[in-house]
Amino acid sequence: MKILTVSDSVDKDLIVPKSLSPVTGIDLILSCGDLPPEYLCELRNIYEVPLFYVLGNHDIRYQNPPAGCTDITCRIIQFKGVSFLGFSGSRWYNGNENQFREYEMRAQIRKLWFQLWRLKKLDVVVTHAPPRHIHDGEDRCHKGFECYRRFISRYSPRFFVHGHIHSFFNTPSDRISLVGKTEVINSYGYYTFEI
Repeated sequence: MKILTVSDSVDKDLIVPKSLSPVTGIDLILSCGDLPPEYLCELRNIYEVPLFYVLGNHDIRYQNPPAGCTDITCRIIQFKGVSFLGFSGSRWYNGNENQFREYEMRAQIRKLWFQLWRLKKLDVVVTHAPPRHIHDGEDRCHKGFECYRRFISRYSPRFFVHGHIHSFFNTPSDRISLVGKTEVINSYGYYTFEI
């Protein structure tokens, strides 16, 4: 399965006729947040594949969800035999929407323990914020969640895909950090990977 991930920046190269797109053969799109809902609708319509999303700390216009797209916040979704789980938002820094303190994000994870136990193996986690000390920053807004580090240690998902951290990459491998058996991917802009 080939997956296109997007976050934080609208890339006009992706919203062209499929024949002109820099990406081909996409089976699924994952949005890691901070993107206009209209952009997600366009991507869904152009590539004609399912689109799963979580909300970023700047996503305040999602009262009407993007048509044809699926919010996977605190939900485990199966697609083509692959399991996906999402968490929205960033660390709390000024009290706006989609911001959480560490204990609030821990509580969201804790509510899923039984579903995770029954699942046995989780494939892809989609978040807006990164895990603490992996691709994150030191300012209040861009610090990652410590509980995501514990989550990776406990559940060892194959992939942990996040947005929120605006970085430019010289090579695709610069986006990826290996934590145990988990590939942590910074999705800023867009990226494709296979599972």
